[in-house]
Amino acid sequence: MNKYISDFQEKESLELPLLIKSITKGITQKGAPYASVILQDKTGTIDGKIWDIKPEQEAAIAIGQVEKISCEVLKYNNSLQLRIHKIEPMNQNEIDLSEYVIASKVSKDDLKEAITSTIASIQNKNYQALINGLYEMAGEAFYEYPAASKNHHSFLGGLATHVVGMVKLANALCELYPQLNRDLLVSGVLAHDLGKMIELSGPITTEYTLEGKLTGHISILHGRLMQIADELNIGDSEEAILLRHCVLSHHGQLEYGSPVVPLVQEAEVLSFIDNLDARLNTLESALESITPGEFTQRIFAMENRAFYKPKND
Repeated sequence: MNKYISDFQEKESLELPLLIKSITKGITQKGAPYASVILQDKTGTIDGKIWDIKPEQEAAIAIGQVEKISCEVLKYNNSLQLRIHKIEPMNQNEIDLSEYVIASKVSKDDLKEAITSTIASIQNKNYQALINGLYEMAGEAFYEYPAASKNHHSFLGGLATHVVGMVKLANALCELYPQLNRDLLVSGVLAHDLGKMIELSGPITTEYTLEGKLTGHISILHGRLMQIADELNIGDSEEAILLRHCVLSHHGQLEYGSPVVPLVQEAEVLSFIDNLDARLNTLESALESITPGEFTQRIFAMENRAFYKPKND
């Protein structure tokens, strides 16, 4: 590629290949059809608009494929946006997909080493056995999955990056607060989001699966955890019950999707560090796309607030 999304400048006219991440159709106030297309390369994503879209233009848009985009770069609500004039198909066999997939800043080897060493550090045999069972079920795909379809850690390796970041927070908090049971807290961190590997379709064009839409990652993982605990003959152990509780309560509040609220201190801490790591990743991505002295767009996941990037950054 000659130019990346991170290098786009306002008022440029461009013709270049980009990955079609998603498309949303709409109607203007005057009744004209349009499409919002999310485009991506390895440096980020950008929103593109096709105004007064024709059926043949819509038919040319293939989600999950790299296509040639003819467009101009505009600024709208403090963010760059594309006005798309033309989309043309390309030979997908000639595409280097690594140029179009956003990946973790941490290498796969480093993520794997962090996860493996953390599991080995769990001293309670029941917790370690449960986590080993979950990670054997997850397999190598764990290191490729995103943590979400959008918002936080929505990139190749995002799920593992999120878990490793949370492990660091958990270890630091256990040093500060010795009252915490590290084995339980770290096991909760390692387990909490593994259901997303069934809830989401994968790292390229991340969508919700049928099971994900109908049951959600918390319920999915809870079922798998019960299955593993029964296979290990420790289903009625306190460790299995406490770890299940951490999984079920990790969103912190009923209105955020947890079927129960945290009722042990490790579950309470898990919900906080999950939220903290997710929010800081969301803010990192939003602030990277603007220059110092500007505000971000309103961020839905941050209560629709716009954040300021100080000039001394």
